[in-house]
Amino acid sequence: MSFQIPRGTQDIVPGTSELWQYIEDKARDICRRYNYHELRTPIFEHTELFQRGVGDTTDIVQKEMYTFEDRGNRSLTLRPEGTASAVRAYVNNKMYGLPEQPVKLYYIGPMFRYERPQSGRMRQFVQFGIEALGSNDPSIDAEVIALAMSLYQELGLKKLKLYLNSLGDKESREAHRQALINHFEPRIGEFCSDCQNRLEKNPLRILDCKKDRDHELMGTAPSIIDYLNEESTVYFTKVKEALDQMGIDYVLDDRLVRGLDYYNHTAFEIMSDADGFGAITTLSGGGRYNGLVEEMGGPSTPGIGFAMSIERLLMALEAEGVELPIEKTIDCYVVTMGEEAQKVSNGLVQKLRNAGISTERDYLDKKMKGQFKAANRLKSKYVAILGDEEIEKNEINIKDMNSGEQESIDLTHVDSYLKGKLKEEVGE
Repeated sequence: MSFQIPRGTQDIVPGTSELWQYIEDKARDICRRYNYHELRTPIFEHTELFQRGVGDTTDIVQKEMYTFEDRGNRSLTLRPEGTASAVRAYVNNKMYGLPEQPVKLYYIGPMFRYERPQSGRMRQFVQFGIEALGSNDPSIDAEVIALAMSLYQELGLKKLKLYLNSLGDKESREAHRQALINHFEPRIGEFCSDCQNRLEKNPLRILDCKKDRDHELMGTAPSIIDYLNEESTVYFTKVKEALDQMGIDYVLDDRLVRGLDYYNHTAFEIMSDADGFGAITTLSGGGRYNGLVEEMGGPSTPGIGFAMSIERLLMALEAEGVELPIEKTIDCYVVTMGEEAQKVSNGLVQKLRNAGISTERDYLDKKMKGQFKAANRLKSKYVAILGDEEIEKNEINIKDMNSGEQESIDLTHVDSYLKGKLKEEVGE
């Protein structure tokens, strides 16, 4: 029986996994520089966490969650996004009591959403995201955006556009909410069933509808900017000023609505402007979510974060023709000649690996010529040639595969010799 991979998932095989590792390493390094620390949460949570945290009116909760009952008849859900789990962990582990505030977290891991698979949109996908909890300073909104932009730029992306909006505080959103209801209600019957359901629950989400985005009422809908009170206006101004000071360009978009219910104040999306990237140009998005910690049973705590898809990041790199500097080499390939040399090579290979030298050997009983071909395919920097004659003399021949030079050295000191050569290459 032949088994096929489930629809909407993928195998990340050697040759491609190195790209993922490079991106993940870069993300971790940037988080280190910004003083964000890794959080690892369960892949599944109680369903109510996402119903309350993400919001009942979202497409995620209504249509896309992988939900199941365990043997104790508890409803569990594979996590569809990272913020709700991060906030739950923040509350459960009483991070609000830590002396260093705000608490700055990042995560990298798989998420799950049941939707129609297409280019850059999978049912199991990987997100990198950050959360900063405990500060109401507009500067940290700018910091979160700067971290996302830095990752894209340091990976080599140039055709980026940052779109920025404010959803305002509770008072501003309530005034805007009523204006939206008044605007859409007379003709709500012309909209899809999702929009009709959202009219009273969360009319802001109507603006994010894909089915009715070309309806004439969408273009004339009241702008949130016109309903921001003085406090929200001042906050948004300070966010923009901080971005200006950082030299980060942005486009104001008063129609920008994030797809999750918990957002307020700052909302942003980063788009790819590269030719041939595809119909869905969003690379990442995020915003402020004051009030979500209280919803999860914690104390009043402001928060802001973003999440990005690694799959879509890889698509953007490909669209711009960016090649990541992946080193597809090994340090040493041990070539053996004779039965005794094969036995000795077991200990030799282990010794080199223990010394931090990436090493490979033949396991298919190839002839010497075949072993050299394997070393070339692996782009080995050095080849260590060991035969029965060398064993008798306690020697080994080391060939520099770049220069072609070959040298016979003491077998006992092969690890220190190669370590020295490798350090010379990197100029240490």
